[in-house]
Amino acid sequence: MQQGHIQHAPLAGVPGGWRVAIANPGRLNAMSRAMWRELRAAFEQINADAGARCVLVEGEGAAFCAGGDISEYPAFRFDEAALREFHETDVWGALAAMLACDVPVVAGISGACMGAGVEIASCCDIRIAGATARFGAPIARLGFPMAPREAHLVAGALGDAVARQMLLEAALFSAADMQACGFLARVVPPEAVATEARASAARTAALAPQAARLNKQTLRALKSPSTLAGYAQAAMENIVDGAYAYADSAEHREGISAFLAKRPPAF
Repeated sequence: MQQGHIQHAPLAGVPGGWRVAIANPGRLNAMSRAMWRELRAAFEQINADAGARCVLVEGEGAAFCAGGDISEYPAFRFDEAALREFHETDVWGALAAMLACDVPVVAGISGACMGAGVEIASCCDIRIAGATARFGAPIARLGFPMAPREAHLVAGALGDAVARQMLLEAALFSAADMQACGFLARVVPPEAVATEARASAARTAALAPQAARLNKQTLRALKSPSTLAGYAQAAMENIVDGAYAYADSAEHREGISAFLAKRPPAF
């Protein structure tokens, strides 16, 4: 029985606004495979709505998104084809749908924003976080790397130096750190995140919708004009082709097993 869901509905009080909520109670809104598929479907529906003017993305409760739902990982991560399908279809399908959104996307970030949460936030245009929010992608402790397209997305949003610390040191960062590197637009008191994020969404929705859509299209074209920030598309495909060969490795299995057993990994 599925526990988590992506909820999407019109944003009350904001004409043309949509709210997308990450909800996985008891797991700090960790993303399951089904939730990735739901996130894609939500943004595909929003993208098809000619009346859409803005999207607000936030987590239910005290966290934005603590990463992936690791309890699912043993079922598919140790098979190369299944692992590739997960990252290239489930995860990237959802992130690509977010990146294709032609209206402003605002993220309201509270609490944990880890791994999948950082990736989802990286697809948003304006990111507002509470002062106590924490950011990272400590998957090196789980024995696996970030998938190529996801790493490219995150490095583009965070900047190279921070992305390298996050992935290579499993470093965690404060909201102040993330604002300093340009990832966050604003840092507010924790209790003000929902109000400030909604106000930002309302401000964007009140502006000229055609101009917003054209600005999004221009910014998207400038960022990746048929290439991926310096990588030819063909080169990225070559990287992806061998990216999941680690699926059945002892290190990968040990990282996941240790996390689920609540013990330190022995790499």
